[in-house]
Amino acid sequence: MSGISVNDVSHQFGATRALLRVAFDIAPGEQVALIGASGSGKSTLLRLLGLQQKPSSGNISVLGCDLKTAKSEELRTTRSRVGMLPQDLGLVPNLRVVQNVVLGRSGRRNLTTTIRDLLWPRKADREEIFKILERMGVAAKMYDRTDSLSGGQQQRVALSRTLYQGAEILLADEPLSSVDPARARDVLELLTGLSNEQGSTLIVSLHQVALAREFFPRVIGLKGGEVVFDGQPDEAQLSSLYDL
Repeated sequence: MSGISVNDVSHQFGATRALLRVAFDIAPGEQVALIGASGSGKSTLLRLLGLQQKPSSGNISVLGCDLKTAKSEELRTTRSRVGMLPQDLGLVPNLRVVQNVVLGRSGRRNLTTTIRDLLWPRKADREEIFKILERMGVAAKMYDRTDSLSGGQQQRVALSRTLYQGAEILLADEPLSSVDPARARDVLELLTGLSNEQGSTLIVSLHQVALAREFFPRVIGLKGGEVVFDGQPDEAQLSSLYDL
């Protein structure tokens, strides 16, 4: 299984620079935190790593898929191997929990099969989803509308979707942004624990510097779209990152 390679990547939105000459490699199974102030480029970088768009310049390779040369079918297949946990969780609020989880495999199935699975999930799929939800502690909510769940429960449903997807890489964009500070550690323990158990790559963007240093052996700091450190930062590096 190949990892991730980011080679001299820059990205702009019109005249606004989001990333500048970013370069790093991430090995399969690594756990990495991205930290930086708002607007530092963390979310943009995660979208690029998820192959959701191409960079303005430079190149990215994910799981052996070269973004610059890959055909549409290869891109689609590779995207199905990358799980994305966006800030808004990406759930469909008026669907039931089981239906939201079923959508985790939509990238691997054609439209007809996806619609069938969404409307009438097969028994084997329902049983597999129940086991995943049970593991996440929300099995009792399997047939509830997703918008009736608490924020924490919805987050666990979104994680269940990526588990059902079978993602080899999990990208989580600010997973602590809407979480009570008392639960933040629980969320990171869940994410890193799943990564350890499955051997999957985990990349998480955070504002909480202390938690990033506690849970992640590797921390990449972004400022103004540039990588300013990569490793375990010292206090001077952190002060520079946030202009403290």
